[in-house]
Amino acid sequence: MNSSVLLVEKQGAVATVTLNRPDAMNAFSAELRLALGQAFRELRADPEVRVAIVTGAGRAFCAGMDLKELSSGGEDASGFDKSVVGQDMAEAIAAFEGPVIAAVNGHAVTAGFELALACDLIIASTEAKFADTHARVGILPGWGLGVRLPRLIGINRAKELSFTGNTLSAAQACEWGLVNRVVAPEELLPTCRALAAQMASCVPQVLREYKQLIDAAYGMHLPEALRHEKAAGIASAKRVSAAMIATRREGVLSRGRQQTGESEKGSAS
Repeated sequence: MNSSVLLVEKQGAVATVTLNRPDAMNAFSAELRLALGQAFRELRADPEVRVAIVTGAGRAFCAGMDLKELSSGGEDASGFDKSVVGQDMAEAIAAFEGPVIAAVNGHAVTAGFELALACDLIIASTEAKFADTHARVGILPGWGLGVRLPRLIGINRAKELSFTGNTLSAAQACEWGLVNRVVAPEELLPTCRALAAQMASCVPQVLREYKQLIDAAYGMHLPEALRHEKAAGIASAKRVSAAMIATRREGVLSRGRQQTGESEKGSAS
């Protein structure tokens, strides 16, 4: 799906979804929210797409909700208006069965911050900045920020960000464990696409099930999570034959040798 406000590019098993309102710093209009939700529903239905990357056009990832539209009093003024009910973009992203990578190229503010947190991992440009301004706008989050952020960086740090609306740099976000890594702007999409390709090269069914396992177990107490993983592991093992393991073994070993060689080469240089 491509529209004036959203671009979707597919390269093999990887889809890159780009918010395309650069003049508005990719702020979420009602049109963009609906387009993003629809795009992820279509990607989920596409059997060839196994990994998705979300990024923004121009200098921002997403500046949050379109406050000009919200303050207009029109029928699309609420972030939870009737046109979005049942098509919520955060739910559509969560329903996508493969990994989702946030390629944060610039400001990720409030709803844009929530969008990044809705992804499975975050790769940030050195130009990226994060901020939660819900308390300053005067509305509570509804797309997961208040739940996910404390779990990623700790409750005290999350309260500091959310109670002040202060900006968090990419470097500080990495130090706090919010983002996986920080790269130069020109390396952002190549890095994300390389990671996505590595993920897409895994066994498709297991890749989907592993995401489900981690997400489900994360919300459980440890004993329950361990039981859940054991049951999932047993069920998975029953589907794998010795012949399948033998076929995949050389590929695993070859990749391990290649990565070891690259590591040794890097250490020597």
